[in-house]
Amino acid sequence: MRIVRWFPLAILIALLAFQVSLQWLAPAARVVLWHVSQLYMPLAGLVCLIGALVYLAVRKRWASRLGWVTLALSCLTLAAPFLPMLLGQAYPARLASTKPALPIRVPLDGPVRVAWGGDTVSTNYHAAYPDQRWAYDLMIEPGFTGSDTLEDYGCYGQPVLAPVSGTVAVAHDGEPDQVPGKLPLPPKQIMGNHVMIQAEPGRNYLVIAHLKPGSVAVSAGDTVQEGDLIGACGNSGNTSEPHVHVHYAHYLTAVTQQPLLGYGLPLYFRDNEGPDMPNGGFETQGGKAVPTGDIVTHKGPATRP
Repeated sequence: MRIVRWFPLAILIALLAFQVSLQWLAPAARVVLWHVSQLYMPLAGLVCLIGALVYLAVRKRWASRLGWVTLALSCLTLAAPFLPMLLGQAYPARLASTKPALPIRVPLDGPVRVAWGGDTVSTNYHAAYPDQRWAYDLMIEPGFTGSDTLEDYGCYGQPVLAPVSGTVAVAHDGEPDQVPGKLPLPPKQIMGNHVMIQAEPGRNYLVIAHLKPGSVAVSAGDTVQEGDLIGACGNSGNTSEPHVHVHYAHYLTAVTQQPLLGYGLPLYFRDNEGPDMPNGGFETQGGKAVPTGDIVTHKGPATRP
């Protein structure tokens, strides 16, 4: 009987230890088991939570340390999918050991503000998600105007350039722009209008997202050169204001289907005036979010004719 009482606690400890150990697994196994854990950990936590409450209430064991510890760990396991964002923890992948990395040009001309970027959740909220581990959100000032008019944002309609040479794997258009600050949940297509470029052999793809409807200038199968025009900045998909989202990932599933299953790869900017891996971030000033991220500017030819 004593073994039965300790069984839920042992299961919870094993699950939490497994979550911590994910960072030492191979990337493909890590991302699959990470997604699986997001499903089974809350279920296990819920079952153990009910069991702990029954143990404490029905059997009147309110002074039981075992019951209270099990209850606490049940709540922790139940909240496992939300802990990375709440605790500021990134998806368990280390920058130094994740290969290959991809150096790219800045996909916009002129000074570009990095709204979100870098290796930590504090400067890059994408870091909590596997395939967007080292993603960037890029904007041109003014960025946070508070206006619901798209043209009031500096980035809206700006030419978006191919950050790297390669083959277009996906070119999706036809999604409407969102009204800034009034995102319907969930959007039909999270990435909105987007282009995915295969820069090298294999299943590694560069994603450029949130393009303006009707602006996508390439088709699947096209070969693009770095600097070619591929679209214009818009506000389509899961976005609160006009900006360009870019990330590099290895996808285990077909990139023509949703949802995508993959893991992020490091992404660096080259030929730019600014850090190779710039940080994003915000400060609250006067009740408003003010971007404090790095500025990057491409050095070299602008948009190709």
